[in-house]
Amino acid sequence: MASVLIALGGNVGDVRTTFKKAIAHICGMAQAAMIARSSDYATPPWGDEDQDPFINACVEIETGLDPHALLFVMQKVEQRFGRMRDKDRRWGPRTLDLDMIAYDDVSMNKPDLTLPHPRLFERAFVLVPLAEIAADRVISGIRVRDALASVSTQGIEQLPDTG
Repeated sequence: MASVLIALGGNVGDVRTTFKKAIAHICGMAQAAMIARSSDYATPPWGDEDQDPFINACVEIETGLDPHALLFVMQKVEQRFGRMRDKDRRWGPRTLDLDMIAYDDVSMNKPDLTLPHPRLFERAFVLVPLAEIAADRVISGIRVRDALASVSTQGIEQLPDTG
């Protein structure tokens, strides 16, 4: 079984409910067990700043699927919740964005999948929830908590638990 870190984001619709349902779909379709789930965080938009704030979270799952099979599952889940990658504006508004951050210690650079995620260490909106569940995990030789210490977390707020 592989340990996989997945980042979730969205800013259209009831994002927190979408997250709950999407995580259940991922675990079911990937025959995965959820190991940890971060809190949800309100975060400023990144890249294209002319849009509503996002909500972001991270999960750790264990799965027997290989990285490409898991990517296929994640893209199917995105589609189920209204995400159309071929029509979305880059870094624009979306109902659900799922990114595979790390898959065990696999390094891969393919046209459809790069592991670990190539912009992980630039993105506080991923590092904040990731540090909550995997602060001591080392990705590409960098401990998550150390990566978080090197970026600004301005504007990121932990949301109350919805129960």
